[in-house]
Amino acid sequence: MFQPSPLVLRKYADLLVTFALNGGRGVQPKQVVQLNVPDTAKPLFEELLRAVLDAGAYPKTNFIPTKTDRLYFEHASDDQLVFFAEKFKRAEADLVDASITIISDADPSELRSIDPVRIFQAMDARRVYRDWLYTKEQRGAYSWTLALFGTEAMAKEAGMSLEEYWQQILRACYLDAADPVAEWRKIQSEQDRVKAALDALEIASLHIEGERIDLTVKIGPNRKWLGGSCRNIPSFEIFISPDWRGTEGKIFFNQPLYRYGNILRDIALEWKEGRVVRASARVGQAVLDSMIARKNADKIGEYSLTDKRSSRITTFMANTLYDENIGGQFGNTHLALGRAYKDSFPGDQSKPTVEDWERWGYNDSPEHTDIISTEDRLVTASLSDGSTKVIFKEGMFTV
Repeated sequence: MFQPSPLVLRKYADLLVTFALNGGRGVQPKQVVQLNVPDTAKPLFEELLRAVLDAGAYPKTNFIPTKTDRLYFEHASDDQLVFFAEKFKRAEADLVDASITIISDADPSELRSIDPVRIFQAMDARRVYRDWLYTKEQRGAYSWTLALFGTEAMAKEAGMSLEEYWQQILRACYLDAADPVAEWRKIQSEQDRVKAALDALEIASLHIEGERIDLTVKIGPNRKWLGGSCRNIPSFEIFISPDWRGTEGKIFFNQPLYRYGNILRDIALEWKEGRVVRASARVGQAVLDSMIARKNADKIGEYSLTDKRSSRITTFMANTLYDENIGGQFGNTHLALGRAYKDSFPGDQSKPTVEDWERWGYNDSPEHTDIISTEDRLVTASLSDGSTKVIFKEGMFTV
């Protein structure tokens, strides 16, 4: 069985620990770093542990056995599903300064037979923990990153051998370079340039047009474009959290969505006055319906574009982390149903009140699901001065 070389694993761990955390500055001495790693990624776990220790930080390990989620959701009672160890998790949230989470599935469809409502119950019961960490992140006291460790099952799902799958990971993360961190700093620099150019335009709304796309997304005031924060490795996207109230039109997503242990194919959504009024999927309709029925999950939380010139991902990977960053012929566009990123606010995120966020149209939801299209599209911005400007054409930013 193919396995990445020790040198690749060392580069990968160093990239995540010494660069991705703390927004590109890397982990700092004496910070507590939580490692959330499945047992299928044990070789990377070992290197991550080494890298955290070498950086003078304190590792807190969460090594996850295969089938843990399936056993839990198969056997937990309703009471057990919603149990939340509040005192313990409060202390953990206070303790942890950073976290690295590795996606590595022994069976990408192990939760396919589980009713998504049970998964939602468990997630909602634990949402307060995520809120604690998010509040800490807003203060600059917590950072996180997410990465992928390929398995045979994941490669098979994407129609590749394990070696081919890992070649995509190597290229996407610049692990084939002598100095991956230096390459990522170049990517960050270009992302910063594009974000600054988009912000300077003072965009009121976007019109996205394509063969199966005719969608208007209102941006709204008190917004800035995001990207290059190192929260995901890799991440080539430039995105924003728009005013959900101004979404109108329709879009077809030609990429499968892997969510809650299920595969959804050929999703089509239509909005009117900011809410989804039609949602269809050739495969996975019941899951899509359950997801959209969650609080505020029928509203947009994010709109994103990836320039084909920046991404080294060239093929479908059957995983959202990579598929939402795919390059190829036309790059990609994706949007998220559900929660907005408050990072899109250009000021101090701790200052606005709940009423402010609502007034500005930042959506709040327990859901955040990215859905992807790689079809050709033209994106035209309507600017605050009444003029228009094409910002994305033939898979590339034009700013």
